[in-house]
Amino acid sequence: MGWSKDEPGGRRRGYHHGNLREALIEAALSLIAEKGPSGFSFADAARSAGVSSAAPYRHFRDRDALLADVAHRGFELFEQRLATAWNDGRPDPFTAFESTGRAYLAFAREEPSHYSAMFEAGVDLDSDPELRKAADRAFAVLRQAADALCALAPAGARPPALMVSLHLWSMSHGIASLFGRGDAGRRKLPMAPEELLEAGVLVYLRGLGLDRGGSGR
Repeated sequence: MGWSKDEPGGRRRGYHHGNLREALIEAALSLIAEKGPSGFSFADAARSAGVSSAAPYRHFRDRDALLADVAHRGFELFEQRLATAWNDGRPDPFTAFESTGRAYLAFAREEPSHYSAMFEAGVDLDSDPELRKAADRAFAVLRQAADALCALAPAGARPPALMVSLHLWSMSHGIASLFGRGDAGRRKLPMAPEELLEAGVLVYLRGLGLDRGGSGR
């Protein structure tokens, strides 16, 4: 199996020996980068892959199913990146969480098409049980981090870990979407997105008494 030719900029078209599904996934990623997740049709994906407009129906019922597959693969990559960065909370929960936040931003910057399919394409996570599971596994890494951070507080003063994980996710996602992307959606910022996230998380955790200096008191 292999691609028939390469175009300038690394865009690949055409396929050999029935590798149609992968060809369509690659075509969708390229089109998302070029036009956004809502800027192309199923027929556009087929044309970009170098096949007839009917060919994609061998693997996907429609464009939404194609985007769901792109999102599914994105969540799998996302989980791997986050889990590697979290590293089971080593060497300590604060350092590990900072690494996880940087991994979140790096994913948005390095995989903008996957990121868009996951969070901006309007894909219904419940349209496919496997997609929902992949998304939940990625979020579970952030939940693990919140559990570890909250466990550092006295038993009677621990904030709800789910709330903390949702707040930390919202902050990470907001900064990634606005300032940490690798496409035209990125806005200018007078500091590194990683610095903004680190400062925001520090202020948030300090308010809960969970920063390095205040945890366990």
